[in-house]
Amino acid sequence: MSWEIFNIIGTIAFALSGAIIASEEDYDLIGYYALGFITAFGGGALRNLLIGAPGTTLWSQGKLFFITFFIITLIYLLPIHKLTKWKHWELSFGLLDAIGLAAFAIQGSLFAKELNLPSSAIITSALLTGVGGGIIRDALSKRQPFVFKYDLYALWTILTGIIISSNLAGTEVELYILFLLIVSLRILSLIYGWHIPRPKKQMIKN
Repeated sequence: MSWEIFNIIGTIAFALSGAIIASEEDYDLIGYYALGFITAFGGGALRNLLIGAPGTTLWSQGKLFFITFFIITLIYLLPIHKLTKWKHWELSFGLLDAIGLAAFAIQGSLFAKELNLPSSAIITSALLTGVGGGIIRDALSKRQPFVFKYDLYALWTILTGIIISSNLAGTEVELYILFLLIVSLRILSLIYGWHIPRPKKQMIKN
């Protein structure tokens, strides 16, 4: 049940984020569907490829495909461009992205754990499921992926994988607490600008 719920939450959140970015980039309807579906399912597809899950795992999610199609179409028809001018829009979009990140990181971890894979595979599955679709989305829209620069983005998926692989969160209640924790950490890192220290650039003197 937890696997399914987090899969649905992550799919909805990332389908929305993909469609919203398509709106910001002024894409046509095909662009909306491309970014929406890739953001929602790209990470899971990469994960399945790496951990050796059957290809039918992706194509058996008929209901999620329909939900994603409906969400993208709705965003395309709504005047979403007006919302992007709202002063709190960036934080609102960050919350949406955080929800997708946390839900998919947990879902990816549980998926690998159910296959009795080792801890390294569970952590990798959390990482790929959480950030894979977003990386492809940002690459297609010519944006710099969050995971490579901003706000400890990937770290929270790795932390999720470690917690679940260590059996520190296994019950329904514990998983939902973990979900809220990861969403909160992601938002706090966005608000306060937490990031991994970067090396200082040194000027080369001639």
